[in-house]
Amino acid sequence: MKKAFSKKNLWEAMPSVLKKIAGLSLSFIPLEYLIGRKFRDTTKIIISADKWTKAEVDAYHFEQLKEQVNNAYNKCPAYKKLYDTADLDISVFNELSDFKKFPLIDKAFINDNIDDLLLVDKNNSDVDYVTTGGTSGVPLSFYINAGRSQIEYAYLVDGWRKAGFKLGNVKAVLRGRVTETRGTVHQSYDPIFNEYYYSNFHMSNVDMKNYISHIKTLKNCFLHVYPSSIYQLARFAKKENISFDNIQAILAESENVYPEQRTFVESVFNCRYFSSYGHSEKLIAAGECEYSSDYHVWPTYGYLELLDTDGCVITKKGQVGEIVGTGFINTVMPFIRYRTGDFAEYVGHYCDKCKRNHLIIKDIRGHNIQEHLVAIDNSLIPWSAINMHDDTFDDVLQYQFYQETPGVAVIKIKTGESFTDENKQRIISNISRKLQHRVEISVAQVDDIPLTVRGKSVFVDQRINISNESIIL
Repeated sequence: MKKAFSKKNLWEAMPSVLKKIAGLSLSFIPLEYLIGRKFRDTTKIIISADKWTKAEVDAYHFEQLKEQVNNAYNKCPAYKKLYDTADLDISVFNELSDFKKFPLIDKAFINDNIDDLLLVDKNNSDVDYVTTGGTSGVPLSFYINAGRSQIEYAYLVDGWRKAGFKLGNVKAVLRGRVTETRGTVHQSYDPIFNEYYYSNFHMSNVDMKNYISHIKTLKNCFLHVYPSSIYQLARFAKKENISFDNIQAILAESENVYPEQRTFVESVFNCRYFSSYGHSEKLIAAGECEYSSDYHVWPTYGYLELLDTDGCVITKKGQVGEIVGTGFINTVMPFIRYRTGDFAEYVGHYCDKCKRNHLIIKDIRGHNIQEHLVAIDNSLIPWSAINMHDDTFDDVLQYQFYQETPGVAVIKIKTGESFTDENKQRIISNISRKLQHRVEISVAQVDDIPLTVRGKSVFVDQRINISNESIIL
């Protein structure tokens, strides 16, 4: 199909020489106007929603969901069939609490009915076709409006604003971007957004030393990163006794954030670590507020339900449930009560620190076997239980668990020159004891640990099929 390009797509594809020329000519125009009207309009409603009462949030959600349901039933054959089969009369949707009567959908429903879920012609120039990777090797395919980038960026910037960021502030970026190579330095610069990009595909000691040397020259800099990228850079900086006094905040996205890693990175860069939550389907977005590391769900982005194993909405603090989302961003293909496969802990519907009436969750985790080891008895050991709080990996720059047999795992490690056999034995001993010898551990030193095609790290390269019925979830 035809590929639609947004302003952001075109700008990112532009050669650096042209970017520099364009940057000079466009530097006198306020950045919010260069980004576009959708960005400005979305920013206004985000800021307005910060002051909404709970009743106003509920009213907005009801209005949006009612429109979604009506459009889906009247324009999408798959939804009409789903609701008719459930003997559901959509006219009975008269208040927000009625929404729980509608059936849940999942990845299989989207994949099996993709052409019967469209609100518009898929060949329209404003439609993108998207495929995402999935657990157990099952991808998801769907359509979405190509002009979404301005809207998404408004939410990103709002999250960064809570960290003190303003449009135009300098950012150092380690997020899977393919950069130029200037001599031995893998670095690019975007003059419009004032962003310096470094390649997290190239993270040798020399590379990281070069990145840090340049980052330390940037005044009042924000680090926009993958959690795994900044953790690796922080480990190197700590090992080299490098300190920082110019970093305003860490802006981390797109991967799970582990508490121990957050604390470590904050101690190295001497600033607050902010993270946010989102996913490819564009149903839910959440970020930390100025005072708390809990995730505040933006009410204007989508509607989040946290459901227990019986499908009931969770309202008790501390209870964990699956994130079910209904998005407001996608105007091409509606996702209504979609099971994301992600789980989180319920905190509340109001933050007494920032005073926002937002749904608040924490400890978000993807239900992904790449976050687990499989023990000898076929039970799953979560990554959060594997993470070490001591000096086990002090002499290691990067590490990854590799597993293809239950009860057996290899820890691949990328080390510095001072690494010894004694260090290796300490890792095996400490990890084996932490896992209570449910997994036989060995260590393999490697020159490099490959990233995903998007530049992300996988802490557990899991090759065991989670769909196997013998695996105990």
